[in-house]
Amino acid sequence: MFTWKKYVLEVYKEKSFSKAAQNLYISQPSLSARIKKIEDRIGSPLFDRSTSPLKLTETGRIYIDGAEEIERIEQNVENAINNLNTLRSGHLSIGASNLFAAYALPALITSFKQRYPHVEIELKEGNTTQLEDMLAQNTLDLVIDNYHYDENLYSRELYCRENILLAVPKSLALNDHYKEYQLSYLDIRDRDYESGRIRPIPLQDFSQVPFIMLTPGNDTRIRGDRLCREHGFHPSIVLELNQQATAYMAASTQLGATFISDLLVSRLPSFENLVYYRLAGEAAKRDVFFYYKRSKYQSRAMEEFISMMKLQRMQN
Repeated sequence: MFTWKKYVLEVYKEKSFSKAAQNLYISQPSLSARIKKIEDRIGSPLFDRSTSPLKLTETGRIYIDGAEEIERIEQNVENAINNLNTLRSGHLSIGASNLFAAYALPALITSFKQRYPHVEIELKEGNTTQLEDMLAQNTLDLVIDNYHYDENLYSRELYCRENILLAVPKSLALNDHYKEYQLSYLDIRDRDYESGRIRPIPLQDFSQVPFIMLTPGNDTRIRGDRLCREHGFHPSIVLELNQQATAYMAASTQLGATFISDLLVSRLPSFENLVYYRLAGEAAKRDVFFYYKRSKYQSRAMEEFISMMKLQRMQN
């Protein structure tokens, strides 16, 4: 009924078939034929052709009201889609662990919001299992994690490479024998130690040091246990905690050594009462990715966020 509404609206606006036909770049007979088809389908004329200028019939008024309402809806939809495409509106939901939510995402989100202030960003925290579940259920658009998700289900974009370091209380006399291995805060912040200038610590020499570890199942805990095994010992654990930042703070009280991400160390003020060491082995290195579901439609906001993240990674 409304397929050819633009012809009816043009005749209504001009109050003339001939003027409407000129505006529409069709012949008057073709225009009249199309209007007649609409009237035949409705079962009643839209225009009173006995008057000059043309006037609407009662049926015509009902049709015009409906056609104008449809035009308004179409325009609103077109505007909304245009706003999404140009990021004058939109929504982006990102999931992260406490570590990445606190120390990696804020700078990225700030940069994105400065460029696209009208896009709403929702940040949800959780552990890897919770985040993967939310991603699978389309509750999240993106997840940043250092755990490897199923590549058959999820696409990924590299954010950075993390290195696991050993943070040891400075009060331990053992540190005096390994000064040439120690990393400064600037070494870690600028990642200067990755050049190989400073050698990895022989971890087995720290087997008698008390350790603060994360709870079982956490990737940092898994890697810490593996590093200890590879160096021939099981750590003496004095405290288990859920978050790296909490373990880091606990280590700064001189309670024990802990395995810590260089990403976290570089985002926080340095602790003068801790000594940092580089570690050898593949378990001491891990990649951090942004994951998104392969089957999920990638919105413009997702595309722009990932593009901006890649650009920042290249600049750093």
